[in-house]
Amino acid sequence: MINRPESFSDFIGQEEVKRLLKVAVESAKKRGEPLDHVLFYGPPGTGKTTLSTIVARELGRDIKLLSAPTIERKGDLLGVLTTLNEGDILFIDEIHRLPRAVEETLYTAMEDFRVDVVMGGKRAVSIELQPFTLIGATTRLNLITPPLRSRFGLVCRLELYTPEEMKEVARRGAEKLGLKVSEEALELLGSSARGTPRILNQILKRVRDYATVKGWKEVDRERVEHVLNELGIDSYGLDRLDRRILETIYRVFKGGPVGLTSLATVLKEDPETIESVHEPYLIEMGFIVKTPRGRKITEKGLEAIGVEPPSLFGL
Repeated sequence: MINRPESFSDFIGQEEVKRLLKVAVESAKKRGEPLDHVLFYGPPGTGKTTLSTIVARELGRDIKLLSAPTIERKGDLLGVLTTLNEGDILFIDEIHRLPRAVEETLYTAMEDFRVDVVMGGKRAVSIELQPFTLIGATTRLNLITPPLRSRFGLVCRLELYTPEEMKEVARRGAEKLGLKVSEEALELLGSSARGTPRILNQILKRVRDYATVKGWKEVDRERVEHVLNELGIDSYGLDRLDRRILETIYRVFKGGPVGLTSLATVLKEDPETIESVHEPYLIEMGFIVKTPRGRKITEKGLEAIGVEPPSLFGL
């Protein structure tokens, strides 16, 4: 098992976000007040939940972890809020998926640390809450309503990791799994995981499986290539669905532009999965571009699926 980092110093990457959080945490501790509410946004698997648990540990407070889809009614939220002690952290993942009525309940909870409840359909009762910190996480910042977003004192964007950072994540993960991995293999692992530590750790576990079954004493580049091939991951870090997205834009939609709904319909995949999981990496790496009319494949994207650019552009 690869344990989550437990401190800022143990957490690799996201340096700008860590600097901001360190100052905010230290300030809150010196003032003896709860940390400002925090909103993390960015691609999945880049450390939003891990950073939240580190913040709680650094503050010496408890943290309750929730996912927005599990909070269906105002009563669900109230039941959690009333259990929080002063300074505790409430983490809500996928916060953009909160029902509107639940979200509106958060407004007074975040600003005034109270919730108004209507009793018997007539009388409003104000329930006082202990001062707390809400940390929200989302992959879809555009779906956060302005009233909710404005109540977060800290809004932090998490980026995809650089190859150098990913190599260090691979090194540390391999050590925790008891794997002896060559430098070339670490570089390949770092470049194959789409700039996302979560994906890298999943790949490392599969490498561990092969090493265990086949009796590998050391994992070199060739052995990592074998595992990646088994997983359907190519030298660009693209998985099977990534390549299907590129091939569909090229072959079905003549290179684009194509809208998300049309693309998802042809692929028979969930639009949100395409937009929040796969597109960030494809855009970051320059394989596709988003225009007002939709997605278009680039020359680099064509090369990734083995197509000569002139065959599309007629040059």
